Parts: sequence; C-alpha cells; structure tokens
Amino acid sequence: MIQLTINGEQRSVDVPPDMPLLWVLRDVIGLTGTKFGCGIAQCGACTVHVEGAALRSCQLPVGSVGDRKITTIEAIGETAVGAKIQKAWLDLEVVQCGYCQSGQIMSAAALLASNPSPDDADIDAAMAGNICRCGTYVRIREGIKHAARSA
Repeated sequence: MIQLTINGEQRSVDVPPDMPLLWVLRDVIGLTGTKFGCGIAQCGACTVHVEGAALRSCQLPVGSVGDRKITTIEAIGETAVGAKIQKAWLDLEVVQCGYCQSGQIMSAAALLASNPSPDDADIDAAMAGNICRCGTYVRIREGIKHAARSA
C-alpha cells in the first residue's frame, strides 16, 4: 500500500510504485480533473502540484511522491492563489475547449504562488510546457496578469 496526501486527505492505494501518479489520480481515486494529454510530460494537461511545485503527473511514479502533499485541480480553488486564477479565468473567459485548462491553471497558480508580480518573460517561462490546441495563449497571459493584479 502506498500512502498519499491528496487535496488534504490521506489516501491509501494498492498500486505498483512505478505507476504514474496521473493514473492513480484518475483511475484509482477518481479525480478526473487532471487530464491525459501526451503521456510524455510535454503538453502540461496532467499538471498537479506536489508541495506547491507544478509537476507533470503522467511521468511521475507514484512511489516517488513519498509524504509530499499533492494538490489537484479539484482543490486548487481552496488556495488563495488558485481562487484568484480561477476567478480571472472566468472574468476574462479564458477557456475555449477547456481540455488543457486544468494544467494551465495549475501552472499559473504555481507561478503566482512563487512570483506574485510576474512579467511577460516570467509568464512565458512558467507556461512554456503547457500546450493549448485552441491557441488561447493571449487570454491565458491576460488571465495571469488579471489574477496578479487582483486583491
């Protein structure tokens, strides 16, 4: 059994330690907000926070997580920064199809948690690994700036 803390809740899962965290979240626990995109940690759809750091769960073996706290899109709105990002996304209608947006929001929240006033270069660096097939990059950037300005 592997012990995990996901969204503040202790979970025990009976899975192989090399199983990607993404599959544990989606298929074992039923938290389907984190998406499968590419499977090679290049698109960002599977982004979650591990101790506040944005990581790609499709390539992260669950056995390597240890006692570090995991936050998924289902709970990011419970954090001050996550709530700001979600509100900005709604205020500016950032989403088009929405498939990539859980990963976009998780990366944006990690950025603002570590850098509350990012410039364009900071945003580009933090969001570079998140692909949006609909091309909403301008709206994503504006959403991050809007969230950073909000009190």
